[in-house]
Amino acid sequence: MAGTVTQGFLDHKIFSIVSDAAAELGVRAFVIGGYVRDCFLGRPSKDIDIVVEGSGIALAEAVGERVRSNVSVFRNFGTAMLKYHGVEVEFVGARKESYRRDSRKPIVENGTLEDDQLRRDFTINAMAFSLQKEDFGALVDPFGGIRDLASGIIRTPLDPDTTYSDDPLRMVRAIRFATKLTEGDRKFTIVSESLDSIRRNRERMTILSKERIVEELNKILVTPKPSIGFRLLDETGLLEYVLPQLVKLKGVETVDGKGHKENFSHTLEVLDNVASAEEDAIREGRLKDFVFEDGVETGMVRTSPNVWLRWAALLHDIAKPATKRYDPALGWTFHGHEVVGARWIPKIFQTLKMPLNEKMKYVQKLVNLHLRPIALVTEEVTDSAVRRLLFDAGNDIDDLMLLCNADITSRNPRKVARLHANFELVKAKLIEVEAKDAIRNFKNPITGDYVMALFGIEPCNTIGQLKEMVKNAILDGEIENTFEAADDFMRKCAADIGLFPIR
Repeated sequence: MAGTVTQGFLDHKIFSIVSDAAAELGVRAFVIGGYVRDCFLGRPSKDIDIVVEGSGIALAEAVGERVRSNVSVFRNFGTAMLKYHGVEVEFVGARKESYRRDSRKPIVENGTLEDDQLRRDFTINAMAFSLQKEDFGALVDPFGGIRDLASGIIRTPLDPDTTYSDDPLRMVRAIRFATKLTEGDRKFTIVSESLDSIRRNRERMTILSKERIVEELNKILVTPKPSIGFRLLDETGLLEYVLPQLVKLKGVETVDGKGHKENFSHTLEVLDNVASAEEDAIREGRLKDFVFEDGVETGMVRTSPNVWLRWAALLHDIAKPATKRYDPALGWTFHGHEVVGARWIPKIFQTLKMPLNEKMKYVQKLVNLHLRPIALVTEEVTDSAVRRLLFDAGNDIDDLMLLCNADITSRNPRKVARLHANFELVKAKLIEVEAKDAIRNFKNPITGDYVMALFGIEPCNTIGQLKEMVKNAILDGEIENTFEAADDFMRKCAADIGLFPIR
């Protein structure tokens, strides 16, 4: 099915340049996939995929010469890419694919546009714009993708069992698109026969690499409402293969008529709360990400979602099933779930082949500290408690506070209103203490080298003990956070254990 599309979708100069280069080479070229879909949805897109009935690399090189742009060639994949005036353009030759049962890597052969559209994952991603002179801008839509787009439907061009069995990553991609494309009043759903097929083929997840799965999970996490994706992962049985720890959060146990919070739903509510709050904060320029440049830590205003903050929200209560206890006097308790959960984070990251660096440590820190601000709102907010929170959270304090505020969920609106009001008091106290004591990036005024030189001693445990005494005295408000106050206090502590300056 072909027809002329709304004017304006192909106004970017790159399309006429590609059209001219293709005509000169005697090949047919089409814009295909996400760019076409996003045009109809009114979504901005800077990634353009060009499929060529011929050599995608040859066309890319011809276009690169015309626009004087470097062309990155990936011969193993038969693709090439260049950048031009703010867009990234990828070229690939049209191909047809076949799969072996034990692998998601296809056997690839040269093909036509129709072959290429048949191998696409979903009808809404199989639409193409012609770049030929005779029908420039015509929509080539053999599977009714434009109709499915209008109806908010995720559907496969072929029988879903074939599509998902051939490449089971498409099952997660279906869920990702249903999550990503749902905005406001516009809902996207996976058709029932496709959902049933995902359930039937869920064991095919075992042939996927963890890295590819996590790539899709990350894209779900940074959507405005990521709970949609995780509910679909659960409903289709995929979550058991992705994050079985989350599945264990489901359900409510009742003893003596007392039940606890349904922790799976709570987790997804917190995740959505974090997504919404972070988007507001980004829009208002209230969040910073800290990076080191030439050894100096610099805060940069955050302009896009922090996927690791979303991971912290997803995993913040992960250890509740393991720490759940029933106390006749107190009801259900989950004492220490934040400590146990933080201890689990490295293993979860390792299993999913995620980075075991500062990103993992960031998630671990937020999981470990996520109850601390909540504890502060239920008791007197002391300067000492706030100092220690600032010290432990460091530059991640704003993200921690965002997570903890999002964690305030209850069916009792009065309780929620009270906790949010108290939470504002804690935030005000944080600003006050930080301005006065500069604890966020605390550095002990007393160094080990200074202690050794002052007392004429070699490296030993005493040095660490004296530094710890100074740190605690500053955090507890006993002394000011200055070298003079710290030095005087340290000398007194040293004298108490019989240690005196050598001069």
